Amino acid sequence: MGSALQSFVAQSLKRKHSPNVMDGRRLYHVTFRRIGRGTLRLDAGCRAWSGEQDWATRVQDHRNTDNDNATARTVSRASETLAELLDRPLAPGLYLVSTPIGNLSDISLRALAVLARASLIAAEDTRHSKKLLSHFGIDTQLTPYHEHNAERERPKLLSRIRSGYAVALISDAGTPLVSDPGYKLVRQALDEGLMATSIPGASAALAALTSAGLPTDTFVFSGFLPPKSGARQTRLAVLKEIPATLIVFETAPRLAKSLADMAAVLGPREAVIARELTKLHETVRRGSLVTLAAEIAEETLKGEVVVVIAPPTEAETEITDARIVANLKTALETESFRDAVRGVTEALGVKRARVYDLGLELTGKRD
Repeated sequence: MGSALQSFVAQSLKRKHSPNVMDGRRLYHVTFRRIGRGTLRLDAGCRAWSGEQDWATRVQDHRNTDNDNATARTVSRASETLAELLDRPLAPGLYLVSTPIGNLSDISLRALAVLARASLIAAEDTRHSKKLLSHFGIDTQLTPYHEHNAERERPKLLSRIRSGYAVALISDAGTPLVSDPGYKLVRQALDEGLMATSIPGASAALAALTSAGLPTDTFVFSGFLPPKSGARQTRLAVLKEIPATLIVFETAPRLAKSLADMAAVLGPREAVIARELTKLHETVRRGSLVTLAAEIAEETLKGEVVVVIAPPTEAETEITDARIVANLKTALETESFRDAVRGVTEALGVKRARVYDLGLELTGKRD
């Protein structure tokens, strides 16, 4: 037992702490017993200590062999799997590689293998991505690909793939194309018959959803809401009608105003604000939209957040006669009576006879 552990045990004796002490992979169990003033002895192969102590101990080495073997097997198998992946040839194509959203340990073995073997990595911010690659000893060439240079760089990437090379696309964090550039690149690659495949991994939207405690059977991801209040409320009015859990991204500086608009349009629905996911200071705050809006208005936050909002209640989704009539009025401005009835019936999912009767009353056609 090293001097560092000896010091730790001595402090434990003084404070009468937990009897379990870890030193690397060795687990020691400390048993306390009261004796007279005198010598402190450790019987786990350590030399005796002398001093004015009221406690003595017997230290037994309970090295957990089974646990050590399991750890060694896991490390060995993971290393073997990664080595096997690195040995396989990488077919020409576009690889959409998910990267960690905060904790670098969340990257997958397949992602590491693809990034290490690709001939080129297209990254949203090369300076940011270089930190990730350096951490894992990957020196593959990086090239910037973002919304400001996509039109110019897209043909170059496609040409490289056509020439028989493998190109990886990554975002700053999470899954590419999710509120990040890349859709047009993937679409054009597929249109040209080139391979495009996903290497799945971390996603802030799914991480927030699964930890929110809200329904997960049906959900809608709407990305970033418009920055201006008017356009934002218009988007929220459309989302309000959807019978599903809503997921949106928002920047910290806009969060307070955005939450106020959500509360105004969606009412006091239950919601969750997720920040710093997978990081040391991860926070998942729950409450009604009204309450969260009031709390956030008093705070100063940084970065980006995920907002998860509960689906509408049955009362909110109830199709009233007034709602049907309002939809009919709008439809009748541009459509025939017959087409308007059919369109409203399909849009609201109600019986045609009900819409038809309300339409007759609205137009005065009923005798």
